[in-house]
Amino acid sequence: MAVAVGVEAKVRTRGRPIPAFGLIGWRWISRNPAVAITPVLLPFIFLYFLTLISPPSLLPLEIVGAMLFTTQNMGGWVLGDSAFYRLECALQDLFVASPLRKFQYLFGIAFANLIAAVPALVSLGLLLSWALGRNGTVLGPAPWLILIGCIIAVWILFSAVGIAISSQLKSQREIWPVSNLTFTVLGLLSPLYYPLSYLPPIWQAATLFLPTTYAALLVQAAFGITPASPSAMALYAGLLLAGAVIGTMVALRLYEWRAR
Repeated sequence: MAVAVGVEAKVRTRGRPIPAFGLIGWRWISRNPAVAITPVLLPFIFLYFLTLISPPSLLPLEIVGAMLFTTQNMGGWVLGDSAFYRLECALQDLFVASPLRKFQYLFGIAFANLIAAVPALVSLGLLLSWALGRNGTVLGPAPWLILIGCIIAVWILFSAVGIAISSQLKSQREIWPVSNLTFTVLGLLSPLYYPLSYLPPIWQAATLFLPTTYAALLVQAAFGITPASPSAMALYAGLLLAGAVIGTMVALRLYEWRAR
């Protein structure tokens, strides 16, 4: 009888953690619609002032940057949730004692925050389509697929960064300042809202150490905003993918999967 119950429990829980975390992200939006608006506000503030001081031809580049900036900021949300669940709710203690594995738990937290950011990304995507159409640019599906791939890679990478940092926090008071300092600074230093060529040579070299730089350069080249050879685009894609894989491995290594 005990064996039968164990098998039944295993079958019932198989494949359910990720949809369950996705439901958490959706309920966050449905119960508080302001959650869907907040991620759009900061990128749109940047876009508004940039349209006043920059050439209209740079608007598609700036919108792409806003999409990547929004995706990167999800790392801060993941940092906050993973730290809050561990420090305040002791939710991790419950999952450690369950059949759920560490990777499923951490990926679930990242997936829930991705669901909450979808309205912002869709809104910016529609704005990008309008800006390209206004410029008379007609593109096939390939640039859009590259954009989606870069968004996924940046989401994985910075969710891993958020998880790795959250594992080192000892108090809730550290969540807000550490999260904002880390992800806002990284987003502003990367060439998301402006072409890399606008920067001084020394600063251009410094930005090459930031993984979001390669996502921005790859998407800008795919949409024909800034020129790049196929080999250069392949290099950008390889470095971005390597960053996502290494970041995930480091995060899983650092995160302590145990009850307090």
